Amino acid sequence: MSITAEEKARLIKEFAIKEGDTGSPEVQVAILTSRIATLTEHFKSHKKDNHSRRGLLMMVALRRKLLDYAKGKSEERYAALIARLGLRR
Repeated sequence: MSITAEEKARLIKEFAIKEGDTGSPEVQVAILTSRIATLTEHFKSHKKDNHSRRGLLMMVALRRKLLDYAKGKSEERYAALIARLGLRR
C-alpha cells in the first residue's frame, strides 16, 4: 500500500527546491499525495479495511498541516504546489 522507491525518488526530484532537498513542504506533500491516492484505490476494493482507513485519515491531516505551513511561509509557493498536484482548496 506504500509507494515504490522509484516513485518516491521521482517525486523528490520533481518537487525538490534545490539538489538533495527531501524535507521541504513541497516534497513532503507530494509524497503524501501519492500515498493517499494509492490508499484511496485500495479502499475501492477493500471497503471494510478500517485499520488502514485510520492511517489514511492521519495522512490527510498531516498533508493539511503541511499545506497550511507552506501557505504561511509563502503564498506563491503554496498556490504553485496546489496547482501542480491538482488539489482542491
